Amino acid sequence: MIKQLLLVVLGIVSIIVARAMFIPGSFSVQRSITVQAPPEKIFPLLNDFQHVNQWSPWQQLDTAMASQISTPSAGPGAVYEWRGNSRAGSGRMEILDSRAPSRVRVKLDFLAPFESHNIADYTLTPTGTGTTVTWEMHGPSTFLSKVMQVFTSMDDLVGGDFERGLASLKAIAEK
Repeated sequence: MIKQLLLVVLGIVSIIVARAMFIPGSFSVQRSITVQAPPEKIFPLLNDFQHVNQWSPWQQLDTAMASQISTPSAGPGAVYEWRGNSRAGSGRMEILDSRAPSRVRVKLDFLAPFESHNIADYTLTPTGTGTTVTWEMHGPSTFLSKVMQVFTSMDDLVGGDFERGLASLKAIAEK
């Protein structure tokens, strides 16, 4: 009986590992929203880490999260580090590039609950009545993330967070 149970468990694990091996080696998650404000009003909210806690969807996961912001807090080289509960995790963001008022690129290093290293791009495109803000995160799919993606996609894991963050950003920028 135990031998049969072990064979079943081994079979299930083998199927999961085999499926994980066919998941692509990288991922991309993207969401957009139209904001009734010019890019010049939205750009500072993305380019200055002093504003990140106002719209970040993850700040709400741990209102007691400890964070540290470098000086200067904006533009290339600015750093934001956080340490939160098990839901918010811990990590570090660094602005790699910013081109006012159209683009901010951030290196995003999650350290806990699991380690991953990604890039987040915020793109602001003027439209007839406002600005389309696009938030994209892309990076490598490690073996652990591939195993997780057997059960749920990266889009399912963070897409809703992006939508909540963009909605908060919109509310702030449209005030």
